[in-house]
Amino acid sequence: MIRDRGKIKWQSAFFMPEHVKMLSEVRKEELKVKKPILDEYQIEEFEQKILLAIEYSYQLNITILESGFIKGFCGVIQRLDELNKIIYLQTDDFKRTKLRFDDIVGIEVKEKE
Repeated sequence: MIRDRGKIKWQSAFFMPEHVKMLSEVRKEELKVKKPILDEYQIEEFEQKILLAIEYSYQLNITILESGFIKGFCGVIQRLDELNKIIYLQTDDFKRTKLRFDDIVGIEVKEKE
């Protein structure tokens, strides 16, 4: 009588570290998002929301695209560098974050209640 190993013979016994690293990089690449193309209306809307937030010290929820991944920040604008198009944001945990205007894909104003 022949004794078969069943499904075990189809399972891999060993993955090389290079193979595991390559697979994780492939999975990471699949999760990346392309930057949406913003029209002039959306860019002007972002600028209006930024000016409103500066004038009334409102909090902003800013969504940026960094290296293909979406990140969100919430805080108050400390300073605006119009020449270099950089926003200096003080986040809720009192950290200062520097955001480039070109990376922004979404802005929401959180008005005080």
